[in-house]
Amino acid sequence: MPVVDVDADELRRLTGHEEKTEEELIDDLFTLGLEYEGETEDGELQLEFGPDRLDRLSVEGIARSLRYQYGDDRGVYVPNTNDPDWTIEVEASVPDERPYVTGAVIRGVDLDEAALDSLIQLQEKLHATMGRKRAKGAIGIHDLTMLKGEVLSEDGRDGHTITYRGVDPEGDRFVPLDADREMTPAQVLTDHPTGETYAPIVAEYERYPAIYDEIGLFSFPPVINGRRTEVSTDSRDLFVELTGTDQWTIDRMCTVICYALDARGATIEEVEVSYPDGTLPRPDFEVETKTVAHERIEGMLGIDLDVAETVDLFERSGLDAEASQTPPGDGGAVDTGADDGTAYEVSIPPYRTDVLHPLDLIDDVGRAYGFNELDPRYPDVATVGGRHDRSTLEAAVRTSLVGLGFEDLLNFHMISETENYDRMGVDPGTDVVGGDDPVAITEPYSEDYTMLRTWALPSLLMVLENNTHRAYPQDLAEIGLAAGADGSENTGVAEHRTVAAVLARHDATYEDAKSRLASLCGDFDVDLETPATEHPTFIDGRAATVVIDGDAVGVIGEVHPRVLVEHDLELPVAAFEFRLDALA
Repeated sequence: MPVVDVDADELRRLTGHEEKTEEELIDDLFTLGLEYEGETEDGELQLEFGPDRLDRLSVEGIARSLRYQYGDDRGVYVPNTNDPDWTIEVEASVPDERPYVTGAVIRGVDLDEAALDSLIQLQEKLHATMGRKRAKGAIGIHDLTMLKGEVLSEDGRDGHTITYRGVDPEGDRFVPLDADREMTPAQVLTDHPTGETYAPIVAEYERYPAIYDEIGLFSFPPVINGRRTEVSTDSRDLFVELTGTDQWTIDRMCTVICYALDARGATIEEVEVSYPDGTLPRPDFEVETKTVAHERIEGMLGIDLDVAETVDLFERSGLDAEASQTPPGDGGAVDTGADDGTAYEVSIPPYRTDVLHPLDLIDDVGRAYGFNELDPRYPDVATVGGRHDRSTLEAAVRTSLVGLGFEDLLNFHMISETENYDRMGVDPGTDVVGGDDPVAITEPYSEDYTMLRTWALPSLLMVLENNTHRAYPQDLAEIGLAAGADGSENTGVAEHRTVAAVLARHDATYEDAKSRLASLCGDFDVDLETPATEHPTFIDGRAATVVIDGDAVGVIGEVHPRVLVEHDLELPVAAFEFRLDALA
């Protein structure tokens, strides 16, 4: 969870409630969902909160939420913007891996030490969360007075332009922040501490991202800014630029920064982003709308509200709402069910990146009402809790496996393509156990977890690989999730629970694995057959299909020496895997 350091005095000043004690502030913040985690050495509050509310990554955003909670502000607020005087020209040489850019000009901001520290913290927190450690989006903030843009004259309007382009690694030089000499981009990655940290993001690019003004290179995103445009407490006009792999992401990050600086009294000025195929005015302050039914709000929160009260709660959440009479199922209303079909068209400010579903709007209404004010009550229908049938089966199978001498494991359901396929000798999209097409993660946080595993044996072999220093025998088993891409499913993903086991010992054989499997099947009174088969993970002639009650549900055999060597294992391994529901 992100933790933000907040000066309590600064928070009081920005909210306009100097009378609030620290204890009262902490209670009010907890109502918003921000938990007090202690204080820094400088006496600042440390607040932890869910990463969905990125607009609260700064004291300005937290103060804005408190002002809504106190009723000092109401409804959607969108900052006024001045007409653009600057253009970001995107050239064709920009690396394909990082093609998007956005920005804004900030004028008249009063950057004292507290404001500058808050801006730096907001930049760092956005990098760590939405920006995926700068890989998905990176922010550069510059002193506008140090930029010299090429003068444009277009449609009778004077303006200035900077360019976003690609640069050769050993190309143009500039002086990066915290340096006292000129460096090429390649030298920054090897000779500068910040460059070394973020070098992996761009190291494989043929050309590096770079931003130029009329004087020359002043920003090397996503790595480091130039020293020439460094921001200080004397800066009054700022140029904010963001680059990344996704336009929506960097636009939302830019919006959060603009709102924070607007709270400091700054004026926001638009920037035109000129792509080869069109021009975008930025920042993007478009207000989105969603529809939610009155009945859904009351049903979810368990309270009775009239229309005026509901609209009031929306406005105290920083939203605008307009009630309408909508027939059930029409206009996007969700399960209205109400006699009058009352629904609300809710306007959402651009800094709210977390509102994805009508339920998010209901959560806002509940917080504005006060979750502590909700009265607990018994449901209308009395029910008795109990284990789900699948959970009961899983517990029974786990007990049997432990009784057969296996050590029970719980591994991650995510894995890499290399571990799931390559090291096991399996090709994706083939008709073998573990050969399902991968459910890949679009923007993986780590190269070690890029997909959902299609079977569990790779996870068990990774455990064996990490435990070669432990005593043998090592008999391990796991019951867990496996999944494969399947277009016939509503979600595009076919999931199932799988049972996998390995026996690693000097005398492990196919017969050892089969005897354990037969005992397990006997515990559940199912018929087991093991006709011979071929599988790339197992030795030919020492592998079989697991057939339970006439259905082929898995595989059993002795792991191929090639796979053992790949995992640095020096002892034989026998293994089996099959679908859990086969034992039901």
